[in-house]
Amino acid sequence: MNPSAAANPNPTSHKFWHSFRMAAWLGWQIESNWTDPFLFAIYSIIRPLAAASILVVMYAVITNANFSDPMFSYIYLGNAFYAYVSQILTGMAWSIIDDREHYKTLKYIYVAPLHFPTYLLGRAVARFVITSLSVFITILFGVLFLQVRLDLAQVDWLLFFFSLLVGVIMLAMLGLMLAGLMLLLARHSDGVGEAVGGALYLFSGAVFPLEILPAFLRPIGYVIPITYWLELLRRALVGEVAQAFPTFSNLSNGQLVAILLGLTALFSLLGGVVFNACDRRAREYGLIDVTTNY
Repeated sequence: MNPSAAANPNPTSHKFWHSFRMAAWLGWQIESNWTDPFLFAIYSIIRPLAAASILVVMYAVITNANFSDPMFSYIYLGNAFYAYVSQILTGMAWSIIDDREHYKTLKYIYVAPLHFPTYLLGRAVARFVITSLSVFITILFGVLFLQVRLDLAQVDWLLFFFSLLVGVIMLAMLGLMLAGLMLLLARHSDGVGEAVGGALYLFSGAVFPLEILPAFLRPIGYVIPITYWLELLRRALVGEVAQAFPTFSNLSNGQLVAILLGLTALFSLLGGVVFNACDRRAREYGLIDVTTNY
C-alpha cells in the first residue's frame, strides 16, 4: 500500500486545497509586494476613493450636487460593488497573460502537481480581499460625506452576505470562462478583459436602470447574472430606495434570488465547459508556452 495514500485518504481534495492555497499565497505576493506595507495601505485607501470621485463629479455636474436624491445612492452603491466584477472576473483572465507573457511560468504551472482551474480561483483571492477593502472604504466615504442612505439597523444582513457569496462564485466562474479564452488569444489580449468589464458595466445596470438603454439592448442586461446580483446587494443595503426603481420593481427578493441562483448555475456549467474546451485546444496547438507579445 502506498504510504502517502494511507496518510491522505482523499488525495483529490488535498490536490484541490493545495492548488488553491498556494495560488492564493502567490496572488497575494504578486499584488502586494511591489512596495512597502505602509505605502500599499495608503494606495489601497486612495485608489477606490479616486475611482469613485469620477462618478461623483459627473453626478454633481449633471444634478447640481443633489446628493440627497435616492438615485445617487442607487448609482453609488452599484458602482462600488461593480469593483468586484472588474477585479475578480478580469483579474482571473489577466492571470493567464501575466503567467504566460510576463513571468513566462505558465508552462511550469501546467506540469506542476496542481489543478489548474483551482489555481486560477486561488489567484483571485488576493484581488477579492483587496477589493473588499476598497468597497468598504468607498461605501463608508459615501455615507459620511455624500449622503448615501445607509441605515445599518435596516440592512438585511442575511440577504447581503448570501447574495455576496453567490455573486463571488458567479464572477469566479465567468472569470474561468474568460481565462479559457485568453489561452487561445494572441497579441494585445490583455485588453479583452477590460473590454468585457466595460461592456458588463454598461449592460448590468451598475450606474443606471436598464430602462435608459434602447429597447433592443435591454434583453442583454436581463440575461446577465450580474444585473440581479447588484440589485440584490442594493436591496439588502437600501431596500426601499432600490425597490423604487422600475427595472425589477415587480419582482420580490425571493424571485431575484431564484433567478440569480439559476443563472449562476447555468454560467458555472458554461464556464467549465468553455474552459475545458479552450484548455484542450490550447494544448493541441501548443499555446501553453507560447509568448505572443512584442
